[in-house]
Amino acid sequence: MNDLTLYTHPWSRGRVVRWMLEEIAVNYTVVVKDYGSSIKAPEYLKINPMGKVPALTHGDIVVTEVAAICAYLADQFPEEGLAPALTNPARGAYLRWLFFIAGPFEMAMTAKVYHWNIDADNAAAVGCGQIEDAINTMELALKSGPYLCGEQFTAADVIAASNLFWQLEQKALEPRPVFTEYVQRLQARPAAIRANALDDALVSQLSPPAGSA
Repeated sequence: MNDLTLYTHPWSRGRVVRWMLEEIAVNYTVVVKDYGSSIKAPEYLKINPMGKVPALTHGDIVVTEVAAICAYLADQFPEEGLAPALTNPARGAYLRWLFFIAGPFEMAMTAKVYHWNIDADNAAAVGCGQIEDAINTMELALKSGPYLCGEQFTAADVIAASNLFWQLEQKALEPRPVFTEYVQRLQARPAAIRANALDDALVSQLSPPAGSA
């Protein structure tokens, strides 16, 4: 069952899933959703009621949320080695960092950008804790490299490098050497280059979004 369809937009987190699909090197179909209309159309809301991209269909299976999609693809195509096996001790680290990036780290960066009030008095009640703690934790995770699971490149690295790239590009994150080296090295992977080229080619055909999705 290789009938994979990616619902996306080149100005979205769908670029992360595109990279993942290029890493597993399988055929897939791309459906670009327009922010002003088709992304909220009834037929698409049946796939993702949030009216957001990306979403992935695999036959009758629907997966949404970037980290979930990448984890799903890694497990569906184990021959590509993009997730430690269930019996591999590294599986714990893989899951830890995959969900840390999708949860606490992204929340911390969003809080930083929008100047949400997270301080010592309320950090214990917030999923990401104090913002600087989340950033420092990400730095420590990468220092043991070359990848989040040691010598094995995984879907967690696709998520991490994509997130860090965006935060650095937007100057939301201090360009610490460990972040910039990691991003530059992973963005140089052939699959990442192919994925970026494919999405960049779509950019010229579309209008910029009025908001994020």
